[in-house]
Amino acid sequence: MLRNNKQDQRARSAKPNTLHGCAQAGDLNGFLKLLKDNPSLVNDRNPVMAHTPLHVCAGHNSVEIVKVLLDWQGSEKVELEAKNMYGETPLHMAAKNGCNQAAQMLLSHGASVEAKANNGMTPLHLAVWHSTRSEEDCSTVQTLLEYNADCSAKDNEGMTPLNHLSQGPGNEKLRKLLNSYLEEQRKRRAIEACSQTKAKMDELENELSKIVGLDDLKLQLRKWAKGMLLDERRRALGLKVGARRPPHMAFLGNPGTGKTMVARILGKLLYMVGILPTDKVTEVQRTDLVGEFVGHTGPKTRKMIKEAEGGILFVDEAYRLIPMQKSDDKDYGLEALEEIMSVMDSGKIVVIFAGYSEPMKRVITSNEGFCRRVTKFFNFEDFSSEDLARILHLKMNSVAEGSLLYGFKLHPLCTIEAIVSLIERETTEKQRREMNGGLVDPMLVNAREYLDLRLDFDCIDTDELLTIRIEDLEGGLRVLSH
Repeated sequence: MLRNNKQDQRARSAKPNTLHGCAQAGDLNGFLKLLKDNPSLVNDRNPVMAHTPLHVCAGHNSVEIVKVLLDWQGSEKVELEAKNMYGETPLHMAAKNGCNQAAQMLLSHGASVEAKANNGMTPLHLAVWHSTRSEEDCSTVQTLLEYNADCSAKDNEGMTPLNHLSQGPGNEKLRKLLNSYLEEQRKRRAIEACSQTKAKMDELENELSKIVGLDDLKLQLRKWAKGMLLDERRRALGLKVGARRPPHMAFLGNPGTGKTMVARILGKLLYMVGILPTDKVTEVQRTDLVGEFVGHTGPKTRKMIKEAEGGILFVDEAYRLIPMQKSDDKDYGLEALEEIMSVMDSGKIVVIFAGYSEPMKRVITSNEGFCRRVTKFFNFEDFSSEDLARILHLKMNSVAEGSLLYGFKLHPLCTIEAIVSLIERETTEKQRREMNGGLVDPMLVNAREYLDLRLDFDCIDTDELLTIRIEDLEGGLRVLSH
C-alpha cells in the first residue's frame, strides 16, 4: 500500500513532457520550452481525438497558453479553425467546457462563431449545453451572443440552441437571454432584407425596362418577384412559409416578337428573386429532343432536361413536337413532350414552351396534363413601328463590348418619332409583321455600312466617325426592303 502511495505521488508530481500535456496542465514554461525546441509541433495532432494544442488549452481555459498560440510568430501559424475527430474547432472546445476567457480570446482573433461540428452544432449549441449543467453559468453563451452567434442555427437534427433547453423553471435565465437576442437578430435581418428587397426590385425594374411592350408579362414578373422577396422577409423574421412552385409558361407569338430574349431576361430575374438556383437558360428545338429510332428520344430528352436543371428549359417551336396529322410512321415528338411533362412537378426546372399561337394549340390539347402544369400563357403581339423604334434605341443604348456597333451612337435627330416615320415610310405592314424585332439588327448593321460610305477618308472628327444619322438608318432600311 505504501509503495502504491509513493507511485501516486510521483505520478502527480511528474511534469507533463508533451505540448498537449503542458497545454492541459496550464504549464506555460514547459509549453514554451517544448514549442521553441520544436516549432513544427504548433499544430500537432494528438492520437485518437486529433486535438491540436489550441484545442486542449482552449478546452481547459489555459488562457496564457491560448495567448501564446494566438500570438505565435513562427513560420507555421496556429490553425484557428482546426477540427478534431468530431469536427470541433478550438472555439467549440472552449464553449462546451464553459471556458469563457479562452472563448473571448479566440473570438477577438477572428474565430468563426458559426463553425459547425460533424453533428451540425455551433459553439452556441455547446455553450448552451454546458450552461444547463453548470447552475446556469451563462457567461460563455453571453460572449458568443455578443459576437452575433446565430440563435436560429440548426444542427443536423434540426434543433436550434433554444430547442435544446428543457421546459421548466430551471433554465429560465438562459431561455430569457437567448430569446432576447433571437428577437434582436430577427429585427436586424428584417431590416437587412428590407434594404435588399429594394435593391432587388430596382434591379428587376432595370431589367424590365429592356422589354418593349408585354405589360401583362411584366405585371406577372413583378407579382412573382414581390412575393418571393416578401417570403425572404417573412423567413428573416422567423416565420415559416411554404415554398413557391416554379411557374411553367407558354409564350405564344410570331417570330421576332422577343420570346427568346424575354426567356433569357426571365432566367436572370427568377434567379435574382430566388425562384431558381441559377440563371441558366437551355434553348432546345425538336431536333435536340427527338430521336430517329425507337428508344432514342427518351435518353436524348432526359439529357437536355438534366442540362437545364436549376434553370429554364426553353422549348422553341414546341408545336413541332406534335405532327400536323396522323401518319403511319411513328413520330416520337409526343414521347419527348411526355418526358418533359414528367419532370415539371419536381421543382427542379422551369419550362417555357414557345411558338406560333395557332399551331401551339396542338401542343396544349395533345397532353391532358399540359394546362394543369403550364399555368401562365403570354401572347407576344407583333411589334408596332413605335415598338421597333424603341427597341432600336434600347439596343444602341446598351451595346456590348465586342459587338459590331460597340462605340457607335445615334445622332440627336434620330428620335423615336423620326425612326417611326422612317420605318412606316420604307417598309410594308407585311414586312414588319414577318420580321418584327428581326428588322432592327440588320437595319443597324447596314446603317453602320452607310455611315462608312458617307464619310470621307480625311475625316478626323471623332464624334462624326461614331455617329449614325437618320440618313444612315434610311439607307440601311432600304437594303432590307429591296
